Amino acid sequence: MGGIDVANGVVGAVLGMLFAVLFQQPLQNTWYRLQSRSTRAVRGLRQREESSPAWRTFSLGPLHTSALIVEGDGESAIPAESVYVQVLDQPIELPSDMAGWRAEIEAESTRLRTEGRTPLWNGPRYAVESFDVSRTALDEQPEVHLRLRPTDYYTFLAAQQLDRRLADGTSPRSRYLDPDDPLAAPAFLQCSFAINVAVVTADDMLVISQRSDRVRMAPGDWNSSVNEGMSRHIDSSGRSAPDLYAVARRGMREELSIEPLDYSIELLAFVLDIEKRHWSAHFYARLNDLNREDLQERMSRGVSDRWEHQTIDYVPFRPTTVVKYMLRPDRIHRWAPLAPALFHLSLVHVFSRAPVERARAQVIRNM
Repeated sequence: MGGIDVANGVVGAVLGMLFAVLFQQPLQNTWYRLQSRSTRAVRGLRQREESSPAWRTFSLGPLHTSALIVEGDGESAIPAESVYVQVLDQPIELPSDMAGWRAEIEAESTRLRTEGRTPLWNGPRYAVESFDVSRTALDEQPEVHLRLRPTDYYTFLAAQQLDRRLADGTSPRSRYLDPDDPLAAPAFLQCSFAINVAVVTADDMLVISQRSDRVRMAPGDWNSSVNEGMSRHIDSSGRSAPDLYAVARRGMREELSIEPLDYSIELLAFVLDIEKRHWSAHFYARLNDLNREDLQERMSRGVSDRWEHQTIDYVPFRPTTVVKYMLRPDRIHRWAPLAPALFHLSLVHVFSRAPVERARAQVIRNM
């Protein structure tokens, strides 16, 4: 009996090995295919059951911002002659239950001046009444229509308190803003229109600035090369509407000491920070001859608005390098909301979309 058991055991082992060789791998492959098909089927069911809004804010892998690209894809510049700006006469007025907030800011500025400290400068600004885009009949090029109304910095600071409670327990955000319609907002909550410029030196270095700790809005955040708010006093001669390119050139001169003959500049997009209701025109500027050292030396001889920046980084302007920089652990949570979209659009403008998307995917895979 013992010999028979041994023989049976050997035969069983041999048959088991043959079964494993002949059938195990095919069975595993079949199981894998069935599992993959069931997973895809479940995903397909889930995709058919879900819906998402057409308007989504800019994101780059784990980097999520409140910047909504309203017009422009980076690849094609928006011609200056396609932008129509109209300034309405009637200034902005805050609702009665928010007017006291502006009075508080004015009182704070008076107190600071009395104490011999730096008061809050109440500069004349513009509020965005409406922003509309149409297309030309023949070539479907964009035509941008921007309508502005007069306001000032105190009103802007009061309107920035979007989550402050009103007398009835609501807030300006809950009362006046619809999260499902991000472009709809009253003008008194949109008292900011700025120019943001991505500057690239002649030796292909992207200029990235860190906002000063002294500024009131987003202190210490990393931002565009140039960020300039539109001023009614400076950017409108007489009753004429402001020229967005002229505002960009003023920002280049005041923040980097760069003159118009030193660079070429193009308008890439209009972007809205839906969290703070800040509008921006995004520009890309390329320096003709000034390299990084030339720019640093130029700035050492004097900058009009030096106090706005506390640090400037120079990053090689290549898709992989810029994407890696934006996703650095010490940067990813310290960006001003509109800056990452600006740098992405600038990369797309220079290198086209496909290489930028490949670089993005590679960087995120390797994180």
